[in-house]
Amino acid sequence: MPISQTPAYNLKVVLKETGIAADTLRAWERRYGLPMPERTPGGHRLYSQHDIELVKWLLARQAEGLSISRAVNMWNEQTASGADPLADLAITPQAMIASLANTSLDALRADWIAACLKFNETIAEQTLNQAFSMFPVESVCMDVLQKGLVEIGVLWYENHANVQQEHFASALAMRRLDALLAASPAASRKQTVIVGCPPDEWHAFTSLLLALLLRRRGLNVIYLGANVPNEQFAETAASVHADLVILVAQTLVTAATLQQVARTLTSQGVRTALGGRIFNIHPSILESIPAYFLGPSLIESLDEVDRLLELEVEDIAAQAEPISQEYAAAHQFFTSKRTEIELTLRKLIQPLSISAEGLMSGILHLGNNIAAALQLGNMEYVTGEMEWLKALTESRERPTQEIKTFMENYASAVKQHINGSGRPIYEWLASEVDKLQQ
Repeated sequence: MPISQTPAYNLKVVLKETGIAADTLRAWERRYGLPMPERTPGGHRLYSQHDIELVKWLLARQAEGLSISRAVNMWNEQTASGADPLADLAITPQAMIASLANTSLDALRADWIAACLKFNETIAEQTLNQAFSMFPVESVCMDVLQKGLVEIGVLWYENHANVQQEHFASALAMRRLDALLAASPAASRKQTVIVGCPPDEWHAFTSLLLALLLRRRGLNVIYLGANVPNEQFAETAASVHADLVILVAQTLVTAATLQQVARTLTSQGVRTALGGRIFNIHPSILESIPAYFLGPSLIESLDEVDRLLELEVEDIAAQAEPISQEYAAAHQFFTSKRTEIELTLRKLIQPLSISAEGLMSGILHLGNNIAAALQLGNMEYVTGEMEWLKALTESRERPTQEIKTFMENYASAVKQHINGSGRPIYEWLASEVDKLQQ
C-alpha cells in the first residue's frame, strides 16, 4: 500500500502526528526544501501523508545522532539514486495492524528494559531506533527512556536487578539524550535558559531531558550537567545574560545545595527556577528556597518555563521563608561538631555486627541528610529517607535491629557533643527508634 502524496492535512495535524515544533518545520522548509507542502488559495499549507512520514524519517535520523543537514543530504542521496527512503513503510494493511500491535510505547519500553537487563546494547539501541522512527521524540524520551529507568530503579530497589544493570541502562539513556541534544535545530527564540544540577547532584537524566525538550521548543538552552559548583552557575548566567536558570535536584542533600545556589543567583537578580523528585515528596521545602517551582511533571515544567519567561524583570524575585533560630543554631553546631560526633559513633558501634563498609556508608548518609534537613528547617524531611532505607534493608533481608542500634547510638553521640543545641536532632532520632520498636 503506497503512501499517499495527496495534500490533505493542515499544519496542526502534522505537528500533532510528528511532535515537531512549528518553527522548526518552517525552518526545514525554508532552508532545505523538505517537505514541500502545497498551498490553498488562501496561502495555507497542505501536507500529504508522504510529507508526514518524511518529517518522521528526518526526526528519526536526528534521534540516531545525525544533524538535520546530514539527514537531508542522506534523503536527497537516496532519492537521487532511485531508492525510496520510505519503502519499508509501504506495507499491507494486515502487516501494519500486526506490526502496531507489538510496537506500542509500552511494548517498546518493555523490550528496551529487557535488553538493558541482559547488557545487550545492540538490541537496546535497535529498540530505541524503532521507537524514534514511529513516535515523536518527546514521547519516546518520556515513555520509553524516563519510565524505563524508573522501572529499572524499582527492580533494583526490590533486589530484582543489580546496580550494574541500572548503570548500564542509565549510560545508554544519557548517551541517546546527548546525541539528540547535539542534533537539535538552532534556537528560534531569543531567550537563553541555563539548565544544570547543583553541587553533589549526579543524577542528571532529568535535567538533560528537560534541556532537550526546551531546546526542541526553540529556546537557546545551555546545559551545564551534573554537580555544578555554586559560583559557576552565577558566572555563566552573567556571561550569557541568561533569562532563566533552572536547577534540578533529586535528593534532600542536593535540595540543600540547590538552596545555596538559588540564594546566590537571586541575590544577583537572576530569575531562578527549580524542579526534581525531592520537591514532589516534600513540597514544603520550596518555602525555604528563593526560586520558582516548575511543577511536579516535565510537561508542566515546560509550560511553566514559558510563563516565567514572559514575566517582567521586576517580577523575578521569588521569596523564601527563614528557618527558626533553633534550627539555625542546631545546624551550626552539628556541622562544626560532626567529625567528633561521627568518631564517637564509630566507637559505640564498633563491637556490633554491622560491617565496616555498611557503618561508614550509614554514617555518611545519615549525617548528610541531617545537615540538609537542619539547613532546610525540618528534621521530618529525613523520615522519608529512613523509610526508603528500612524497605531496602528488608528487601536485602537485613535485620531491622541494625538500624535501631545505629540510631540509638547516633542520638547518644549528638547529646554528648552538642547537648541542648542538638535537640531537633535527637528528638527526631528518638521518634524514629520508637517507630522501629512498634
